[in-house]
Amino acid sequence: MNRARFRPVLASLLAASSLLAGCDLLGIEPASAVAARKETDGKAVGAACRHAGRALEDCYAFNKKADRGSVFAGWREMNDYMRENKIEEVAPRALAALSAPASSAKENKETSAAKEADEPAPKSGAKKP
Repeated sequence: MNRARFRPVLASLLAASSLLAGCDLLGIEPASAVAARKETDGKAVGAACRHAGRALEDCYAFNKKADRGSVFAGWREMNDYMRENKIEEVAPRALAALSAPASSAKENKETSAAKEADEPAPKSGAKKP
């Protein structure tokens, strides 16, 4: 008779455990997975900064959300790797590409202003087309 009372309890425990096992399907990550991902991301950021020849302080300033300890670990690992394999730093091209269109737009404004200055001034009675 005691077994009959525990069957519904056992069934509800099994149902609850199966529902909790499906949390991964809902997109709920365990805290350990989140911490591991943040550490890996920080190491990747640090390694990329070192490969680009950026100072560690600049790397911290550009990536404020990254964990400083993992950024430093990635920077240091890449520094050791680059020294062992005699790898040179790679200059970042993104900043040069972003500043190039801005400078060409400024040059275009200057040349159009110079062209307007070269054109004769319209007569006071003449209308512009």
